Amino acid sequence: MYPTSYQNSSSIAAVAVTVDVSRIDRWPIYHRLQELMIPCWCLEDGSLKVEVNDSIAAMLVRSVVHQFVASRQELLKWLENCWQVE
Repeated sequence: MYPTSYQNSSSIAAVAVTVDVSRIDRWPIYHRLQELMIPCWCLEDGSLKVEVNDSIAAMLVRSVVHQFVASRQELLKWLENCWQVE
């Protein structure tokens, strides 16, 4: 991800992030982020640009991208860790 800072209309600093994913994964990630109401757009060069306004949006973007790019083994390990009670 490559951030570019700018000011949005509400004067809260936002960051436009280029998400480095394959073109195959780009569309499902784009559609899921749209469902989560996170501003994003696909550029002509095939990259995906995402607007991150706060920490919750950053975590959601990370989570969505991880679901598509992580291996099955990584996802299973993550799920097992979620179920561990300390």
